[in-house]
Amino acid sequence: MVKIRLKRMGMKKMPFYRVVVTDSRNPRDGRFIEEIGYYNPVAEPVELKVDGERAKYWLGVGAQPTDTVRGLLKKTGVL
Repeated sequence: MVKIRLKRMGMKKMPFYRVVVTDSRNPRDGRFIEEIGYYNPVAEPVELKVDGERAKYWLGVGAQPTDTVRGLLKKTGVL
């Protein structure tokens, strides 16, 4: 199954996430199909950018977002 989920990056205690489309069997920070955005919860104000066109495309072909990504997509107005 194809999932839209977060890939953790950044230093220890300073997380930075990329929103990626990947196969659900791949590890969290492993191989991915496409990167569609990023999320930085540490920055003030919080940085969030998602390519809405690509997110809608992947949702249209059956990709399932995780609960966290679903909330982020609602904040950006994609869902």
